[in-house]
Amino acid sequence: MAMFEMEVFEKGLSDERRTELIDEIAKKIVSMGMTVPAILFLESMKPLSFVGSQVMVFFQPMFRAFFSFKQYDEIAVMLEERENVERLILAIERMDRER
Repeated sequence: MAMFEMEVFEKGLSDERRTELIDEIAKKIVSMGMTVPAILFLESMKPLSFVGSQVMVFFQPMFRAFFSFKQYDEIAVMLEERENVERLILAIERMDRER
């Protein structure tokens, strides 16, 4: 594991950085017209958020096309907490309404 990855996993994310990531992810989802599938997926994933974040490690090569190395690691850490999944769902819904 790279030095940065170790820091992210040990320290977690600041509230400000978490909000930035959630908004960025929500914006990408809404711009691709994937609001409904994303919300369905996230709602079904909520009870397993920690396991889901660990599965991200397995799918890392595919998702790296959409996110930088740093962002991907931060997202994995963020999604370990169930309340962040709910925050992401709310951000997607908000941005979809604004669109």
